[in-house]
Amino acid sequence: MKQMNLNSLRVFACVARHCNLQRAADELNLTRGAISQRIKQLEIDLGKILLERQARGVTLTPEGVRCREAVDKALATLETMATDLGRDGEQITLHLGSSTAAKWLMPRMEVFSARFPRISLRTEVHTQQLTRNLARNEIAIWPGKASDPRPFHNARRLTDIRLVAVCSPDFPRPNWPMELETVLTLPLLQDAHRTWEGLIEGAGHRVRHKLLNFDRSALALDAAIEGHGVAIAPTYIIENDVLRKRLVEVWVSPGPPTEQLFVSWSQEHVRQPDVLGVVEWIATEFKQDRTLQNW
Repeated sequence: MKQMNLNSLRVFACVARHCNLQRAADELNLTRGAISQRIKQLEIDLGKILLERQARGVTLTPEGVRCREAVDKALATLETMATDLGRDGEQITLHLGSSTAAKWLMPRMEVFSARFPRISLRTEVHTQQLTRNLARNEIAIWPGKASDPRPFHNARRLTDIRLVAVCSPDFPRPNWPMELETVLTLPLLQDAHRTWEGLIEGAGHRVRHKLLNFDRSALALDAAIEGHGVAIAPTYIIENDVLRKRLVEVWVSPGPPTEQLFVSWSQEHVRQPDVLGVVEWIATEFKQDRTLQNW
């Protein structure tokens, strides 16, 4: 077996995370052709097929799954070593979704900077939950139905994920509160979770609905702020815009939450006082959010 190229392994890890060559190319600022060539060369070097190409993406073969697990662990080890050799404790990487970054984190960055003047916060945005083990000085915020099952992670529940429909205060609408049947008659702004489609189907509607689709919650919420319709998102994502009177709640999902939001970090926390401080700050901010939601 030939000596493997580290960049090819990083490319494979990115493709495995997205299950899509073009998304990996966009993240790594490479062409799709370059990504494909790196993967093919890695498969030749290993003598194994790692990916199955399909019309709408790629899937991992059993050998690809084993390779991804090994590569993720190796990259996490390298990340930890680089952190130890560099500015120990001064930079923390936070992994989270794009809408959580835009709507929850960004409004709090001034408070964060004042609370942690010595820490440089680096964010990495993901469309799916991070699959590799977290390295030292890394934190992840992610939605799920149970706590982090990986044995090398600590995890802490932050909040239940409750869905709320919102629109601009100036958007023409019936008086609040509304029944779902009434909400579904309005122009609907939908993100990649396709929540409105599920509610429409669950209500047994067969008529055509006015749906405007976006690939992330933050864009749908921005469209709602501009008065284009009604968006639906978790309470922790909309609370800042509601407090600033850019959005108003028009409907709250009556069912019990099926997912929670968690924060995870490596079990190397004994040597990570800055990480523990940031985790505690995140948890405190979510407690304040829940207090505001109960007003």
